Amino acid sequence: MPGTERAIDVVDNPGRHQFEVRVDGALVGKAVYAVSGSRVIFLHTEVDPKVQGQGIAQELARQALDAVRASGRTVVPQCPFIAGYIRRHPDYADLVSPP
Repeated sequence: MPGTERAIDVVDNPGRHQFEVRVDGALVGKAVYAVSGSRVIFLHTEVDPKVQGQGIAQELARQALDAVRASGRTVVPQCPFIAGYIRRHPDYADLVSPP
């Protein structure tokens, strides 16, 4: 249906240590992280309940993990949502930092 497309943008906000997701310009979620050397430790992911169930969190996870991959770093998925996303998308398993 024309005109129903929403703009979903994910950006890294290193000053706040989070990837932020915006829908049509409005901040609706974040994936909070810490950096330790070459590892990005995902701590917590949240999305506004008003947009839950619309694939926004999955897009946030996908783009955040793609950004980590592009940076050459690895991931420590302490956040249950990010850990579950990686389990469901094994093409990201190579990003997980060894213990």
